[in-house]
Amino acid sequence: MKRTERYTAAGMALGVVADALVGDPRKGHPVAVFGGRVAALENRIHADSRARGTLFTAICVGAVAGIGVAADRLTRGRPLARTAVTAAATWAVLGGTTLGREGAHMAASLESGDLAAARARLPHLCGRDPSRLDAPELARATVESIAENTSDAAVAPLFWGAVAGVPGLLAYRAINTLDAMVGHRSPRHERFGWASARLDDAANLAPARLTGLLAVALAPVARGSSRRALAALRRDGHRHPSPNSGQCEAAFAGALGVRLGGVNDYGGRREARPELGDGPRPAVPDIRRAVRLARAVSWTAAAFAVGARWAVAARRGASAAR
Repeated sequence: MKRTERYTAAGMALGVVADALVGDPRKGHPVAVFGGRVAALENRIHADSRARGTLFTAICVGAVAGIGVAADRLTRGRPLARTAVTAAATWAVLGGTTLGREGAHMAASLESGDLAAARARLPHLCGRDPSRLDAPELARATVESIAENTSDAAVAPLFWGAVAGVPGLLAYRAINTLDAMVGHRSPRHERFGWASARLDDAANLAPARLTGLLAVALAPVARGSSRRALAALRRDGHRHPSPNSGQCEAAFAGALGVRLGGVNDYGGRREARPELGDGPRPAVPDIRRAVRLARAVSWTAAAFAVGARWAVAARRGASAAR
């Protein structure tokens, strides 16, 4: 087994622990720094053109992936450096701990009846207009956001880290950040953000389905039924406008025994989403259940990713020894 490959797995494990202990800093986070550079580049080259948007996506993702490749090559044969770089990259791209904390903050606000605080908190989780949402709608928005972002913030970066190490970790986070910034449908980004949105769909195809399956398996953690979660995933997972979000939300809906979906207001742009699951609408206590399920899914995905990377290292070491 090559030592540097073995230390890639160790670095991923340390990065997961760092995210659990520290979470995201309020200022100076690497993803926020990347977002600032992306916004500046967009202002310079934006045009109502798919071709220009594709160039923009290629530049941003290519630059970040290139940094990852360079880091990978520079740390070959240097186990401690490989461990440190991989740990830092893993911590930087994960957001599962912060997601759980935001969900807990929302639950606490709603449990105390402080609607103003809950409405002020919602933009930390999603882009819906919270100004007219009552407690049940705030609970639904929170549960849906936790379900979707369990894949984006935890499972997907770990999946790509297992597949491609540091380059995979960094490239995925770049893709997902671009989608959040320009991949949404708006007059400015309808065409310019097309490539970013499609690339994000492709990058999340496998991780979203893995998230759904893990939510099914771990439903008892949230006092739910794996059988009911699987039924909801199979019946409703394809009904969402996103090819990936529906997999996560349907599985969580079934696992929690609730019904997600409905009309969402994104600052004046209203979207009617199909209903997922067949239970009652989420209530405030369901938020903490969703957080528990999301944490269980994230930790299980981390164990799988580290184990898979270790197995890759073992196979390479065995091949080299022949």
